This record gives sequence, structure tokens and C-alpha cells, in this order.
Amino acid sequence: MTPDLQALATLDRVIHEPARLMIMTVLYAVTEADFLYLQRECGLTQGNLSSHLAKLEEAGYVAICKTFKGKYPLTICSLTKNGREAFEDYVRKMQYVAGATGNGNDR
Repeated sequence: MTPDLQALATLDRVIHEPARLMIMTVLYAVTEADFLYLQRECGLTQGNLSSHLAKLEEAGYVAICKTFKGKYPLTICSLTKNGREAFEDYVRKMQYVAGATGNGNDR
């Protein structure tokens, strides 16, 4: 297997799933985000977002804090140190693969 293909084979499958990649991308750009903000930004249903957040939390990539804002429940999500590092590693690998293929500029 060439090094280019090897980089693809080692992609983090937890992050690589499109919905989780969107969540990780949004959370990487902010310190923290509430559930409704993530839902709006990612265009996911409550159940779908909740399911993906649970997988990311299980992997140790996302910290979830459930609290209240007045009488209303508030769920705050943020990347953990491991989540931030895993996302950066994922991005590096994707950039490497894109660079090895000419970034798609030859089309």
C-alpha cells in the first residue's frame, strides 16, 4: 500500500462519519456550543445529534455538561484535549491525501 493510501486507511472512523465530522468541525472553531446551536449549524435532528454526540463522548472527544438556564435544560458541548488532537490529526491526514492527489485542481 502506498503511503498516500495508508493515510486513508488510518483515518479515525469515529470522526470520519459525515455528521460527526460536522460536529467536530463546529466544536473545533468555538470554545463550547449548546445543543441547539449545534443542531442548527449541522442541520441534524435532535435524536441524530444526540446519538452522534454520545458516540463522540464515548470516544473521549467531546465533553457534555447538562445544566439549566433558568427553568430550561441546557446542554453544553466542547471538545476535549483528546478530541482537539484527534481532529487535528484527522485534518493533517486529509490534507496529506489532498496534496498527494494534486488537491483536485487539475480538473
